[in-house]
This record gives sequence, structure tokens and C-alpha cells, in this order.
Amino acid sequence: HITPEKFYVEACDEGADDVLAIDRVSTEVTLTVKKDVPPSAFTRPIFGILGTIRLVAGTYLIVITKKKKVGEIFSHAIWKATDFDILSYKKTMLHLTDIQLQDNKVFLSMLNHVLSVDGFYFSTTYDLTHTLQRLANTSPEFQEMSLLER
Repeated sequence: HITPEKFYVEACDEGADDVLAIDRVSTEVTLTVKKDVPPSAFTRPIFGILGTIRLVAGTYLIVITKKKKVGEIFSHAIWKATDFDILSYKKTMLHLTDIQLQDNKVFLSMLNHVLSVDGFYFSTTYDLTHTLQRLANTSPEFQEMSLLER
């Protein structure tokens, strides 16, 4: 969900009530609940957050807008991110000079080029950041940690 003040990322898991709120001015990230999302917010589906990046015009949020299932590991779906959107935290570019606008445009073009290259894979239920060998040699405590905590 997008408002002029915040981005709200809502989990689609059944029973999930938490919403990630990203302040577009302070860049502060907090957890809130669905009822805090304004009904006037523009809503669109995304499949994940790739990250944030700071360019000349300010901070941008990079989200995955399309995905393709490429396989499974132990019944865990592995997805390839196939399309992205780069969302500006700033509502306007009026604070930039013509040279800064041009530089920002070049950096956005370079970023779009990198994102168009194959190779962005993810899983919402399996740890792709560690090899199977390493996972086999980790402690039970590590195995019980959420993917985010790992």
C-alpha cells in the first residue's frame, strides 16, 4: 500500500496481521497492523522487497513485481524474480538541479540494467543463503531460527 507519507507492506500469509510500515520522510521502518493502513492508500501486489538504495534524488525502495517458479528444494518453492519496480521515497524532484536530475536518471538506468540481468532467486520458506552442507552442520537452535534471524 502506498500513501504520500508511507509504504505499507502487508503479508499475505493466512492469519498474518503484521504490516511493515516504511516512513517516506524519516525512512524509519516499524511494524504495525492492517487496521492502521489508510483506506485511501494505493494498493498493488508485490512478491517481496529486494532492498533500498540511495541515489542523488534520495532513497528508493526496490520491490519484486513478478516472479516465476523455477523449482523446489525439499518441497520448498524456489522463485526467480523477473520484474521489479523502483519506488522513490520522495514525492517530488523539485529539489534537484538539472545536472542532479540527469545524474539520477543515469543511475536509475544503470540500476534497471542490473535488475534486468538473470540471477535474482528467492524462497519464502527455505534458506538459500547457506549451502545444504552448512545447514546440515548447524545447531538445532539455528535451524529453529526464522529466515530473517539467520
